[in-house]
Amino acid sequence: MTTSQGTPRPAQFGYTPPPPPRKIGVFTVTAAGERLGLPVGCVHTIFRVSKITPVPLGPPEIVGLVNLRGKIVTAVSLRRRLGLPDGASHEDAIAIGIEHRGESFALLVDEVGDVVTVSDDSRIAAPANLSPTRVSVTSAVYRLEHEFISVFDMDAILEFGRASGVRQ
Repeated sequence: MTTSQGTPRPAQFGYTPPPPPRKIGVFTVTAAGERLGLPVGCVHTIFRVSKITPVPLGPPEIVGLVNLRGKIVTAVSLRRRLGLPDGASHEDAIAIGIEHRGESFALLVDEVGDVVTVSDDSRIAAPANLSPTRVSVTSAVYRLEHEFISVFDMDAILEFGRASGVRQ
């Protein structure tokens, strides 16, 4: 409802202004040349992996175990999790330290980027060209100035019982 001058009526007349778009921080990473996003709240540290101890018979996404400041954490290849081809050796890889549901993980990525802010009004439907694997681990897709960015659902990324479509 508006007044005769076209201005919104005060709340006493039943007008409630819409809430401003919700904004969130997204930590950007790169895997196989694609820029992707992690919720800022899940990122605890960034480090280089010096040595990986393989885990026999583990899911293909799990590269092995690594030492993070004296704590043994599970190393997960983002490329493998997304069904992308493996890059170079995982030794000396860049890892994102993540705490999720009481467990520690090292998410291996190709590069780390900046934190960008996205808002609900830049959220779009998942493009048709995203693979089913990607859609299953994506919580939202946002339009940035010159690109789109998929933001991961960390529950889905770190759930290894779910079929990932990854072939070893």
